Amino acid sequence: MLILSRMKDESIIIGDNIRVVVVEIRRDKVRLGVEAPREVPVHRREVFDAIHRGEKRESASSQPSSTQSSSPPPLPTFDEGKWLE
Repeated sequence: MLILSRMKDESIIIGDNIRVVVVEIRRDKVRLGVEAPREVPVHRREVFDAIHRGEKRESASSQPSSTQSSSPPPLPTFDEGKWLE
């Protein structure tokens, strides 16, 4: 995992077309802005997990149990919501 320090209004670039900007810092919250092409999905982790739980339920109900594929590998996570410095 790459760990970076940024101040308000500073940003990082991911690939050629994704920009993450520190919009605001308040006490223990950091607000981030994400600029990405429309075709790149950007979700909070809990929304991402909910979407994928729904897809698993749909695929499980539409496929016989013997042909279900294994679940995808887990994504890397942050240290339980704590920012590493």
